Amino acid sequence: MAQANHKETYLASSITLMVAGALFMLDKYFHFAAHGYGWLVDKSNLLLFAAIIFLLVKSEKTVGLLLLFIWAILNLGLIINLLGHLSGYLLPLGLLVVGVILFFMSRR
Repeated sequence: MAQANHKETYLASSITLMVAGALFMLDKYFHFAAHGYGWLVDKSNLLLFAAIIFLLVKSEKTVGLLLLFIWAILNLGLIINLLGHLSGYLLPLGLLVVGVILFFMSRR
């Protein structure tokens, strides 16, 4: 079981590195920012791509969820803008609810 987990981690890590390398290589030739796709090589979005790859490849979703959570914290302003005016209340409320759920799960 542990050997399969390591292989999945290596696979997800290798795919993440290949995607990042390919994106940076393509950016050198096509200059994504000049065509409106500069967000593809934004450093914070590479964390999002890694989270998606880890969620798709690994059967254990902890690392992918953790990377997604870190990306969400780093891009809180973007998320608030996307959600609109309601996000001023929904996001903190959602964080409180998730925190309370995790707190009670840790007490079991």
